[in-house]
Amino acid sequence: MTILTSYYGAKEEAKRKPEYKSAYYQGGYPPITEGVCTDVVWRSFKQAGYSLKDMVDEDIKANVEKYPRVEGKPDPNIDFHRVPNLQVFFERKAEKLTNELTQIAEWQPGDIVIFSNDHIGIISDKRNAKGIPYLIHNANQPNREEDSIEWWESTRGISGHYRWKV
Repeated sequence: MTILTSYYGAKEEAKRKPEYKSAYYQGGYPPITEGVCTDVVWRSFKQAGYSLKDMVDEDIKANVEKYPRVEGKPDPNIDFHRVPNLQVFFERKAEKLTNELTQIAEWQPGDIVIFSNDHIGIISDKRNAKGIPYLIHNANQPNREEDSIEWWESTRGISGHYRWKV
């Protein structure tokens, strides 16, 4: 997966603007018209030819004790929708990068960022006047690609910044 491929999938998700709806879906996947922050991420992976759900399910099955949010009982219908599970997965499987926004060059389109272990998004190619990248995410806001990473960082803190490379 190239960095830009995951970025393009996230851009498509931002344009589509699915209704923010958090629910339990049999089979795991909500309709394309619905979604939450984690749906931006798995849909961007899908666009790049990867099944994030399958990769997370496989890692949970092999390492259930590393995933405290699973509480020893994996549920493939919801596990990949939980930000704490995605944080464990990316900590184990992706390149870990700086959480410091001042290191602007380290933040590239397609990177994954997690805030306070409860919100996740994808880094955009757009940047504000200070060079800080926009965030592509779904928190039920009108614009799904926005100059908000500093707000999220100041209110929640950045708990992880990752780059997926295979």
